[in-house]
Amino acid sequence: MAQRPGVPTAPELVLETDAGTTAMVPDKTYHVGRDPLCEVCLDDARVSWHHALLRPDGDHWIVEDEDSTNGTWADGHRVHEWNVGPGSELRFGSVADGPRALLLGPAPAAPAPSAPATPAPAPEPEPAEARPSAVSHPALTGTFRRPTTVRPLPDRTAVSIGRAAANDLVIDDLVVSRHHAELRALADGTYEIADLGSHNGTFLNGTRTDRAPVTEGDVIGIGHTALCLVGDQLQEYVDTGEVSLDVQELAVAVDHGRKTLLDHVSFPVGAKCLLAVVGPSGAGKSTLLGALTGLRPADHGTVLYDGRDLYRDYAELRSRIGLVPQDDILHAQLTVRRALTYAAELRFPQDTAAGERQARVDEVIGELGLGQRADQPIHSLSGGQRKRVSVALELLTKPSLLFLDEPTSGLDPGMDRSVMHMLRGLADDGRTVIVVTHSVLSLDVCDRLLVLAPGGRVAYFGPPAKTLAFFGFDQWPEAFEAFENDRDRDWAGEYLASPQHRTYVRNAARQPRQEEDRSGTADFAAPPPKAQSWGSQLSTLMRRYAAALSADRTFLAIMIALPFVMGAMARALAGSALTAETAINALLILCVGGVLTGAANAVRELVKERVIYQRERAVGLSRSAYLMSKVLVLGAVTVAQAVVLTLVGLYGVDTNAPGGKGVFMPPLVEITLAVALLSFTAMMLGLLVSALVRKEEVTMPLLVLLAIVQVVFCGALLQLDGVPVIGQLAWLVPSRWALGAMAGTIDLGAIVPGKLTDDPLFAHSAGVWLLDMGMLVALSVLFGVLVLRLLRRHEPAIMRK
Repeated sequence: MAQRPGVPTAPELVLETDAGTTAMVPDKTYHVGRDPLCEVCLDDARVSWHHALLRPDGDHWIVEDEDSTNGTWADGHRVHEWNVGPGSELRFGSVADGPRALLLGPAPAAPAPSAPATPAPAPEPEPAEARPSAVSHPALTGTFRRPTTVRPLPDRTAVSIGRAAANDLVIDDLVVSRHHAELRALADGTYEIADLGSHNGTFLNGTRTDRAPVTEGDVIGIGHTALCLVGDQLQEYVDTGEVSLDVQELAVAVDHGRKTLLDHVSFPVGAKCLLAVVGPSGAGKSTLLGALTGLRPADHGTVLYDGRDLYRDYAELRSRIGLVPQDDILHAQLTVRRALTYAAELRFPQDTAAGERQARVDEVIGELGLGQRADQPIHSLSGGQRKRVSVALELLTKPSLLFLDEPTSGLDPGMDRSVMHMLRGLADDGRTVIVVTHSVLSLDVCDRLLVLAPGGRVAYFGPPAKTLAFFGFDQWPEAFEAFENDRDRDWAGEYLASPQHRTYVRNAARQPRQEEDRSGTADFAAPPPKAQSWGSQLSTLMRRYAAALSADRTFLAIMIALPFVMGAMARALAGSALTAETAINALLILCVGGVLTGAANAVRELVKERVIYQRERAVGLSRSAYLMSKVLVLGAVTVAQAVVLTLVGLYGVDTNAPGGKGVFMPPLVEITLAVALLSFTAMMLGLLVSALVRKEEVTMPLLVLLAIVQVVFCGALLQLDGVPVIGQLAWLVPSRWALGAMAGTIDLGAIVPGKLTDDPLFAHSAGVWLLDMGMLVALSVLFGVLVLRLLRRHEPAIMRK
């Protein structure tokens, strides 16, 4: 930092403790305490959470005790405020054996790199697991200040990188493919990185690449590992999870800027921090969550993930972000272990062995204390336990940042506290956890609290214990009531002018401020890479869906009973033969039964899984594979029901078809095919309805309406041929074509002469029968395409590609 001439400036110092060294620059205040967010964190019970400050004062430094319980000592004297400098010895919590800190003079500056005038003798090569270099790459900060490992490049043309032990560089990370990439030396002395068809991708400077040249200083991202080429060495940086987040001037507006949802929100989040975000309804909490996760990027401002621009490098960094929505992202019919196993299949590379996936599932189950309930159906768990399973699902891929939206919603106070203590433990284990909540019962377990005022402005950021005192209230309800009733009060302005803002935001910021216009960022990042091939995803989704259906006993009972009931009704109407009195009614019941079985199976399927789909889509789920899994599993069930329905209704019944034959095949076979195709088409129509609606509750009334429309427009009750508009609208009704095919099979016009049955679609003709069946196929395809289009509406904007 440049200094103005004549202004005394405190010297740069180095603070040495048992935990390591901290370089102290004269434009920053350093916090000492047990709080993991302190710049000098001392893990000793005698040290207070916020124990002392080291701050510059003119041309020297001052140590200032923050009213700690056990005191601060400088050079053997207990002090409240004391001048310190090089050689000063500090003790915290006990003068005899408390944690010790020694102030030293500034470290010598590292010499600038330059080419030597004459070649220097080649040093002896270090072993592969060499001691990390003291020089870090400028693009890698925070956790990546120093390389985890420095590896000399071997004397060969390519360095293989992957999870398998046979690679030159082995990365023990399940999101990395067994043979992931190669770093190749070219004939001209340069290098290139080549992806080997990995499932989660190889990234160069935050952008996914299949093959690209690598120059010195470029950052190669593979899983949770970053590689940097420096001279003839490859520096390896591993994201261990202890990452910081710097939020800078985030702003979001809608209605062409007329309504502000977030108003220049800024705050720092340290490593291993548990941050709670609270505020009244409409304060912008959900908008902030979308901006921080990158799913709905801010229009303006920056989110720095350990110094890296999250939006710019989102394609690489999104796999390190876990998001637990408010609603459970689980199939409640499955057991805990089975649900997590299917999730692991979808999220880990296809070459991951079943034993590796299962080991990770068991590890997460143990970490969250779910061992005794691992084989219990999720729907039988308590609310707090179900939330643990949702968190476990996100922890499978070891995210460094974990976001939770209203995790304690609907829980009793005991469960509320249990969930918050679980999050406290996750942060202590080495993650940064941010939770949006309406509950204020357990904020004391958090490190920091962010309070948003109406209009999306920061009303407070700092320790939770000091929040109410800052606002001047004794209870949280009073504070929230004031937010609602006193909207003209400048809550954000008061905080900006407060010492708390200076201490916890301005002085605690870890990265230089970067202000950028982010308009259009929603189209910046490519869709997430698919960890599995399309076929592998389809197989997993089908097995999971079939397991969920078979575990739902109520649904199974209805699926089995419905075709028998409808078939029995058709049999009662048909009697022993299809005559002028019974034919139309019997065929009509078959149409209604086919429509009900197909549509009832599907009308709830997409809307009830919408939250699950949104989350899985965000981590690489194929939209078409998801829909196809529904089509194949439900289609098989629906066709089986249609066969049962038709056989129960017509087996052994004389159809009176001309010559006892249908158009191409025996009448019972043709009618069964028509009812099966009708049921399948109705199932596709049910999926369309499910994709259209926003709430599961409205599907049942729509199912009734759908059945009525099929009855009215099938042609058995009203004359449709030659009627303008109505006749053309009936073309979109599946039962119209199914009834036509069945009527053509038995030549209904000959059995029941009359104007109603003198319909061209009822003709006993090969061409007409094929037209009727072909239109059912065409309607099924049309409904499927529409469902695919509608599914895009429910995806995050950044995924709609």
